[in-house]
Amino acid sequence: MDRLETRELAYFVAVAEELHFGKAAERLGIAQPPLSRAISRLERRMGVRLLERTSRRVALTDAGAVFLGESRQLLDSLDAAVRRAQRARQPGRLVMAVRPGSASGLVADLVRSAEVGSHDVVFTHDRPAALRDGRADVALLCIGTDDLTGLRTAVLTEEAPYALLPRDHPLARRTVVTVAELAQDAHFDPECPTVGLDEIVDRVVLGRLVTVVGSGAVERIPSEVAAVPVSDLLPTRLALAWPGGASRPAVTAFVRSARAAAARRALDAKGTGAVAVQG
Repeated sequence: MDRLETRELAYFVAVAEELHFGKAAERLGIAQPPLSRAISRLERRMGVRLLERTSRRVALTDAGAVFLGESRQLLDSLDAAVRRAQRARQPGRLVMAVRPGSASGLVADLVRSAEVGSHDVVFTHDRPAALRDGRADVALLCIGTDDLTGLRTAVLTEEAPYALLPRDHPLARRTVVTVAELAQDAHFDPECPTVGLDEIVDRVVLGRLVTVVGSGAVERIPSEVAAVPVSDLLPTRLALAWPGGASRPAVTAFVRSARAAAARRALDAKGTGAVAVQG
């Protein structure tokens, strides 16, 4: 059998998701008869019945359900490859996906690094997805909680969990707090909003947010915000991750720079005794 074309996959996905040839044709911007013929031709080429169709309904067969999942994945991978190729036109430029409030000092060092060009940052909780769909070239992920399947990684640092509270909050003078105590506050959000640290801090100062960040963010908070260790959360090991397979030279340089920056920050933290990430 000749290799299938992406157009055929896109046609099948549209029909399988709509379960209606007319709606699928409208979605694709083509006429219904050519779409019906294309699906029939696809089934003949594969030797597999993908859809059960009657005059009243269209339904996926078991084989069709499997092929739908695989087709979506293939099309997503193709879109990601296009995004990465387009970004490769700027050899020294990378996009890094970061969880808000994670290792902000280290991230700032990397983004400003003159060694490996200029970089952009995407703040998102779904960093593995951003990496896999091509929105990001590298991502700062959490060992043990994020899905690292198929990714290459380099462990950079470890961060202790700290609660960010308004300075006048009842828990602000505590030496440690628990998640249960934080949860009693109506403004508690265990997941940082998907915004930059400056906006997170602004919300805390205004009394509209109580949240947990890594110790790497603590060094940047102003005096109006209290940072209190959270006793019942484990430290987070952070790793730089990038797609498996051949890597752009810029990614290789970025990983090398990230390791060096993390080592420098660890030495500085040990020397000053300040709250900071640890290597």
